[in-house]
Amino acid sequence: MFALTEAHRFYFYNRPTDMRKSFDALSGLVRSGMEKDPLCGAVFVFTNKTRTLMKLLHWQYGGFVLYCKKLEQGRFELVFDNQGKNEKEITHAELTMLIAGISLRNIRKLKRFSK
Repeated sequence: MFALTEAHRFYFYNRPTDMRKSFDALSGLVRSGMEKDPLCGAVFVFTNKTRTLMKLLHWQYGGFVLYCKKLEQGRFELVFDNQGKNEKEITHAELTMLIAGISLRNIRKLKRFSK
């Protein structure tokens, strides 16, 4: 019911976000700041200025789901080149590593077959 899988698309909003925002304000930020449809089924990832809090907004059948993680120690590492955009599409693996505290700076992806 609350599972996020590799089948989802993940968009990381690379501007600091006020974490007092909830469903409506974050979905408005997706529309205006990312120029995406929050009802498309993708997962939208936000962090605060100090990168100690992360929220994920996801539309599921019938309504929005909001996931939140607050770090008691440390910060979420952000190493994404946004190329002038407000968002960056990331993979499920990159999101998992970010949440787990694994540094993405020296990670390299090996070549794999894809259709």
